[in-house]
Order: sequence, then C-alpha cells, then structure tokens
Amino acid sequence: KLLYHLEKEEQMPDGMCIDAEGKLWVACIDGGRVIRIDPETGKRIQTVMLPTPRITSCCFGGKDYSEMYVTSAYDGLDESTLAKEPHAGEIFKITGLGVKGIPQNFYAA
Repeated sequence: KLLYHLEKEEQMPDGMCIDAEGKLWVACIDGGRVIRIDPETGKRIQTVMLPTPRITSCCFGGKDYSEMYVTSAYDGLDESTLAKEPHAGEIFKITGLGVKGIPQNFYAA
C-alpha cells in the first residue's frame, strides 16, 4: 500500500522512525529535511529543514525521548561540494518538536 508520495523537493526516503502519536518521520536524502507523515491520512504534517542536503536517518532520544537525532552523509561528495556543504556528515539534535518518540524494543538473544 502506498502511504505517501514524496514531493520532488523531498527527493528520496532514507531512515525512518515512529513517534508516540504513531506518526512516521522520514529522513529525505538529498532533500535536506525530515518530514512527519500521518499514516492514516497519507499527508505530510510537519517538515524540519536541516543545513545540509544528505539527510540519512532520524531517531528519538534523550531522557524523555523529546529530542530527535538526525544523521547526514558526506561520503561520495567531492572536495568542491564539501566546501559548499560544511555540515555534511554531522549529527543534529532537534528539540521543541512538540512530540516525543517511543523507547526501542529490546529482544533477548
């Protein structure tokens, strides 16, 4: 089942996570953003822009799971591109989203 069709500027989906409200967060590689999608309606309900385009994954963390951590890539970028994208490869912490994540599941081996 198709859940959401990315807009051209959102580029391509990469890493994802779910928040406590059951909404899907998607890192948009080459789109420079993380988007929040309502899986019930298939609508984008929030966009967080980041200072580099190659956004690779997102997850919630912190003491109460109210912080989002977002990774980015720098591999495959040449020196001139890296000079224009000084934040490529960094990890970002986003606060104030108004939503929390859920703890991860642990499984015994």
